[in-house]
Amino acid sequence: MIPTCGCRSAVSEATKGKAMSSETMAITPDRIMQRGTAFWGSKTLLSAVELGVFTRLADGPLDGEILRQRLGLHPRSARDFFDALVALGLLERHDGQYANTSETALFLDRGKPSYVGGMLEMANSRLYRYWGNLTEGLRTGEPQNELKEGGLDLFSSLALDEGKLRGFMQAMTGLSLGAAGAIAATFPWDRHQTFADVGTAQGGLPVVLANAHPHLRGIGVDLPNVQPIFEEYVRAHGLQDRVAWQAADIWRDQFPSADVVILGHMLHGWGLERKKLLLQKAYAAVPDGGAVIAYDAIIDDGRRENAFGLLFSLNMLIENQEGAEYTFADCQGWMREAGFRETYAAPLVGPESMVVGIK
Repeated sequence: MIPTCGCRSAVSEATKGKAMSSETMAITPDRIMQRGTAFWGSKTLLSAVELGVFTRLADGPLDGEILRQRLGLHPRSARDFFDALVALGLLERHDGQYANTSETALFLDRGKPSYVGGMLEMANSRLYRYWGNLTEGLRTGEPQNELKEGGLDLFSSLALDEGKLRGFMQAMTGLSLGAAGAIAATFPWDRHQTFADVGTAQGGLPVVLANAHPHLRGIGVDLPNVQPIFEEYVRAHGLQDRVAWQAADIWRDQFPSADVVILGHMLHGWGLERKKLLLQKAYAAVPDGGAVIAYDAIIDDGRRENAFGLLFSLNMLIENQEGAEYTFADCQGWMREAGFRETYAAPLVGPESMVVGIK
């Protein structure tokens, strides 16, 4: 009898060890490190917006040394800064000349109405440092912004500074135009005559809808101090005869009657009970056959695909006492609870989607 003494087992284990080693060697930490240092690229973009790099390049390409001088940058790292923006896909470079990409030319030139840099300016001046306290926010459930420091919340501080308020409203318009265009193109507006945009800000959505559908008449609803900013924007587009203004406190006042009520970037700012209340008020404002449209960076029901929506929900933790993003199933359930007989969800642009309730 030949003793086995576990030799076959030992060979098997050795082979297994080699296989595991090969498999392990195929795994790299690249993705982990890219995520862990992603703030490097974010801050590079935010500083570029703060410095006005993309606005400087709005009139055409510039030599790197000329661009450095016009921005008032030290020679040491200017070239690395510009080339980092190239590597990040935010600038182009040809024969030493730097130029905007099609995206940065459209969205990061302060001279264009499509400018979204106002939101990035706020991220740079406020959110970048407050996100440094995310760990504490996760442990306490408390906001980590000005409220923590005994100051005013964002919207209260904006109310005291017309310039900052105007910049914020313009930034919200820039961020909403893509979703507004998709809503104008995909919702069956031919079945409706009127709409009310609750939390309208500058009025970007009403203007898009009115331009796309000449039969529509709309109302923009927001706080009283937003009125001059809204009316100026609407007049600039020649729509003052079809798009009206209504000041309201969304918690004390009823929503204006309309065929469709729109809650854009609204529900994520509040806790569950207030989310439900806004949908109940929308239900009361529309007739049978009318609809409510809620759009945000809505989280997919599996909670694994819309990373932006999930991160934005963490941003709500940083910013206020109760806000959070929500899933399609969440919103459809709240709409049915409010009385809407039919609901459906549809993608818009990027991470943004809408949920529609039909009365």
